[in-house]
Amino acid sequence: MKISQAVKIISTRNRIIHGYDKVSDDLIWSIVINDLPKLKKEVDLLLANEA
Repeated sequence: MKISQAVKIISTRNRIIHGYDKVSDDLIWSIVINDLPKLKKEVDLLLANEA
């Protein structure tokens, strides 16, 4: 199993870290509310399968 949105996650990280296009607070908050819980579930699953 892989992280389903890995490329998108990496791209977003690069935009945030390097300040491309001045990422808005609304975008960050949307990611925290909508996408982070999904990512946490995927990571938890991956970790559980490693044990």
